[in-house]
Amino acid sequence: MKIHKVGLRFAGASSLVLLASSFANAADPSTAKKDMMMSGMDHSSMDMSGMDMSDMDHSGMDMSDMDHSGMDMSGMDMSYMDHSGMDMSGMQGGKAPADARSPDYSNGVPYGQYGKPMMMGDMPLWGVSVDDLGYQFDDDQINYEVGAWYGVDERRLSLRSEGSVQTKDEKEIDSLTSLSYWKPLSIFWNGEAGVAYDTKNDKPALMAGIVGTMPYFIETDARAYLYSDGQVRLDLGAEYEWRLSQHWVVIPEVGLTAFSKEDSDNHITKGFNEMEAEVRLTYETFSRQLAPYVGVSYETALGSARDQRRQHNESVDISSLTAGVKFWF
Repeated sequence: MKIHKVGLRFAGASSLVLLASSFANAADPSTAKKDMMMSGMDHSSMDMSGMDMSDMDHSGMDMSDMDHSGMDMSGMDMSYMDHSGMDMSGMQGGKAPADARSPDYSNGVPYGQYGKPMMMGDMPLWGVSVDDLGYQFDDDQINYEVGAWYGVDERRLSLRSEGSVQTKDEKEIDSLTSLSYWKPLSIFWNGEAGVAYDTKNDKPALMAGIVGTMPYFIETDARAYLYSDGQVRLDLGAEYEWRLSQHWVVIPEVGLTAFSKEDSDNHITKGFNEMEAEVRLTYETFSRQLAPYVGVSYETALGSARDQRRQHNESVDISSLTAGVKFWF
């Protein structure tokens, strides 16, 4: 048997060259990192909690096929890592394109005949309430109290009128009508300010008031009127709804009127002039929007106003049965 020593020497030399090349690449970190291919590596059992990778450059690494599901990287410091060259275009997330979603969330769909939607608090609304529309049998007169408003929760324009209409003799109309700006002052209290006109005195006035709910759900209102002649009128009122059932409600109500100075032409004295009280039994129907009622009303003069009424042969104390309706929409 002949042994070809030349071939063996050539094979040995080739192995030495390959081995030397491997050591050379291992000795050059930059070449090793650039040539490293990690596509087939499984890192599921590796513990990298103590590794410091702050100086590593990952710009040329291809990690598309790596499995990192089991790696513990809780202790790794990656604050100095440079990922500028990494291709993450296939990953979910990133910055959305400029036309991804319209600012009003309509996605280009028109709103149709109803227009652009609005938040409920920004939508102007309106309402009308008739708190009292009744007939007093003993006085032969119709009493009324009507209010209307337009606006939003933070501000409204309010129109209010109250008074009485005589149904016999001269059929006089005594009314106090005001147009005011309405704004909430707190959770339970609202403020009003505007202008008013009193047909009984035939004088305009400036008006300011506070309306709200006291403890135990007592509805309270206080309004002051400054007339053109310097007279000041103060109206105070309180009302409570005592609900007997889902439909039957008893409503007691009381009101006081005071003036700052005497006005003999209009039968007005300084201080509190009169007090009005009424108790009504109502029956609410149509989702509480309509409520007919029957009740008893009482009116009396106070202080010097009692003597003045007697001098003019007017009644000092008046009581009467009443019947009417209250509603809102």
